[in-house]
Amino acid sequence: MSRLSLSATLRQGLIAGALGLALLGPAHADEPLKVVTSFSILDDMVSTIGGDHVAVTSLVGPNGDAHTFSPKPSDAQSLAGADLVVVNGLQFEGWINRLIEASGYQGDVVVASRGIKPLAFDGHHDDEVADDADHDHDHGDADHGDADHDHGDADHDHGDADHEHAEAGHHHHGNLDPHAWQDLRNGEQYARNIRDGLIEVDPSHADDYRQNAARYIEKMKVLDTETRERLAKIPEADRLIITSHDAFGYFAHAYGLKLLAPVGLNTLAEPSASDMAQLIQQIEQNHARALFLENMSNPALVQQLHQETGIAIGGTLYADALTPDGEGSTYLGMFRHNVDTLVDALEGGH
Repeated sequence: MSRLSLSATLRQGLIAGALGLALLGPAHADEPLKVVTSFSILDDMVSTIGGDHVAVTSLVGPNGDAHTFSPKPSDAQSLAGADLVVVNGLQFEGWINRLIEASGYQGDVVVASRGIKPLAFDGHHDDEVADDADHDHDHGDADHGDADHDHGDADHDHGDADHEHAEAGHHHHGNLDPHAWQDLRNGEQYARNIRDGLIEVDPSHADDYRQNAARYIEKMKVLDTETRERLAKIPEADRLIITSHDAFGYFAHAYGLKLLAPVGLNTLAEPSASDMAQLIQQIEQNHARALFLENMSNPALVQQLHQETGIAIGGTLYADALTPDGEGSTYLGMFRHNVDTLVDALEGGH
């Protein structure tokens, strides 16, 4: 769908709900803050920090793929009625600027990855981009008009928004890896940014947001330490993650693993025959112990690798989305599941 047709469809969908939203008037002080997040991991983070003070709507739901997401008029209506919007940034949501523009939303946009040094993606994850190349300064990637109030980064934010606008709809992330939440220390920064965003629009509950965030961050620190200790016990030669798309670069970078993925960052891409042949050769040279599926990606590529190499499938990892229920339904639960799955598979036999 073209940009014009998408915007027109979303605007038409808003007409029916616009009068109703206007008649509702401003939210009462005792009503929860209406927060719209771009995908399910942010939904859980905001719910955990906001507690009873927030009512959260996620545009991309559990097991959903933000790479293939196509906004509906109802999504624009959700944004139009929001008190706060929270996005990942780092060019993860290529569709978000058009959706915000179509919705008419004029409030604050929190970029959860603000302040994180992103990894540059060039097929490897050994290098980080410089601080001044960050695309996530406060209300950065989703900035539009007067939504930004970052006291000094506004010009940079507008430039970022324009860049992401140009990339919208192509479902790729340039040379930045947007999956920063796969490092728990980055998760701590997500929590701080969300905390600060909630406080700014709802200062009356600032103490609760600070306390909830502090408890949440402490849990991340504990799990981060545990993760490092558990993975350090695996022989370095066996610390290899092979998945269908390149969502675990931050995890590998933070916890001392090597990552191989046939389609890079884009879940829609398909590897060429030569790419697959090269990957199979790398897998065999590295004596990989296991292959891993992802909860929101097509399993066909990993299953093909399994058939070609005879290497066992070690389980399913949670990459870009939570699950509706079970251990993968929260950020910390997702992370612990991934660690458990990796340790069980990589410590096992060939």
